[in-house]
Amino acid sequence: MSSQTLAGRPADTDSVRDAVVRLTDVRRHFGETPAIDGVTLTVRKGEILGLIGRSGAGKSTLIRCLNGLERPDSGSIEIEGREITGLSEQALQPLRRRIGMIFQHFNLLSAKTVEENVALPLKIEGWSKEKRLARAAELLDLVGLAGKAKSYPAALSGGQKQRVGIARALAAGPALLLSDEATSALDPETTAAILDLLKDINAKLGLTILLITHEMEVIRTIADRVAVIDAGQIVEEGPVWSVFADPQTATTQNLLAGIRPGLPPAVAARLVPGPGGSDAGETILGVDLSGPEAGTLLSGLSAEVAGRLRLIHGGIDDIQGQPVARFFVGVPSSAGAAAQAIAYLERRGAKVEVFGHVADHA
Repeated sequence: MSSQTLAGRPADTDSVRDAVVRLTDVRRHFGETPAIDGVTLTVRKGEILGLIGRSGAGKSTLIRCLNGLERPDSGSIEIEGREITGLSEQALQPLRRRIGMIFQHFNLLSAKTVEENVALPLKIEGWSKEKRLARAAELLDLVGLAGKAKSYPAALSGGQKQRVGIARALAAGPALLLSDEATSALDPETTAAILDLLKDINAKLGLTILLITHEMEVIRTIADRVAVIDAGQIVEEGPVWSVFADPQTATTQNLLAGIRPGLPPAVAARLVPGPGGSDAGETILGVDLSGPEAGTLLSGLSAEVAGRLRLIHGGIDDIQGQPVARFFVGVPSSAGAAAQAIAYLERRGAKVEVFGHVADHA
């Protein structure tokens, strides 16, 4: 990523100074297939960065490069300022302890109790039993499982197992927490609770989190920034509210399709390219705007445009404290109302798309 743009957004010039992770032009091929194809990405201290992409986009390979399980063919990976790509397996071990991992399928040891699972990384490090069990008790309290220390994984729900996995990942006091599709196996209510927990841990501990997912709703709920990966490349990156308000690439638009308002199919089926020589009917506009102006955009448009204004679909959302408007309106095709509406919306800073015209809206 250069000092200028990635999918139209300026790079953060402060990110290098407080980076926990910094990747520069990282490449990893398997035969002729590029799994990672020139990734440059920074994860800043204390932030939650969401890395999103479909299956096969390169997410898993990127994680394996970060924890040293895969060696990149070229490029640089720095963890807390230390280059790791040339380190021996022995030299990687202390760095791996600076990275906690939580997994989709929990990876708990069924023959060990909850507290033993949490304390296992500390046993491997040589902590005394007294100290590691005290640390496990502290972490189980943090994740809301203080009463489950002596239970076995088989007695836990999926959400409780993931809480144990989070506690275990925090045992050694990592600088970075990697969450690899950690909520994909959970129901929506449990997913929301786990995401709330991660956000709480981030706030309380100042812990840096790299959240790998294929679900935009997860990104929206918890992340500060989002990076979109496709075919081994970062194709778009920015604050979550900014990317949701104005996705720049087709990949991001497709990933957002399920949670951003779209033109209703019944309206889309009736669209024609022009008003057909008649002033009757409506011109259908798609409107996107973020920021304080979003809240008054519709009322201002109604006052500005002569004739009836019809809200077809959409509304205003709040993402990271930013109002984000996306809606579809019908404005009269007569007397230049569409041109008047577009001019007004663009003066207010909105992005406007003309979808076409409908003969009427009965």
